[in-house]
Amino acid sequence: MTNAQNWYIVKRNTGNCEIVPSQQVEDNSGDITEKWGPFNSPEEAIARRVGLIRAGKCQPQ
Repeated sequence: MTNAQNWYIVKRNTGNCEIVPSQQVEDNSGDITEKWGPFNSPEEAIARRVGLIRAGKCQPQ
């Protein structure tokens, strides 16, 4: 059996975007202003986050 973990990019109140597993998105949605995903791997989410930073939607950490 495979573990099909999904990943999301979430934008916090501070303007920074983080890559978190789907379980964390469900548990901690109080300070999330926007989210993008799901993505199949953290590598794919990292590539998308770079695009969001370049587009001005996220602040670099």
